[in-house]
Amino acid sequence: MALKKRNKVSAEFSMSSLTDIIFLLLIFFMLTSTLVSPNALRLTLPSSSSKTVAPQSYTVSIKEDGKYYLNGKQMSLGNIESQLRVDLKQSSDKKPTVVIAADQQSPLHFTVKVMDVAKRLGTQAILATEPAN
Repeated sequence: MALKKRNKVSAEFSMSSLTDIIFLLLIFFMLTSTLVSPNALRLTLPSSSSKTVAPQSYTVSIKEDGKYYLNGKQMSLGNIESQLRVDLKQSSDKKPTVVIAADQQSPLHFTVKVMDVAKRLGTQAILATEPAN
C-alpha cells in the first residue's frame, strides 16, 4: 500500500515586521517634512510686528533684480497672470490668497504690479514679512 505524504504549507504572514517598517517611515517623513522650506528662493523679507495668518493658495516671489516666481517657477508677470487665471477657474477655494514674498531690496513697483494682478483676478493679496525681533 502506497502512502502519500501530505505537506501542509502554512499560509500565515507575520505583519509585525511590516508595521515596524511603516512606523519608522512615518517618523522619518514627519521629521524631514518640517525641514523643508516652503520658500526655496533666498529672499530677505521685510520685518513686521503684525501676525496675520492666512491660508496660502499661491505664492508670488519677487527677487531683488525684478524676476518673478510663481510657486517657485520663474515666469514673466503676464504668464503669472494667465496661469493664476487658469488655476483660479479650476480651484474650489472660495477665497483664494496670493502671498507676495518680495525681497527687501526689490523696488516697490514690482510688488505693486503683482498686487494689481491679484486685484484684477479678484483674489486677496498678502505681503509676506519676517517677524520683528
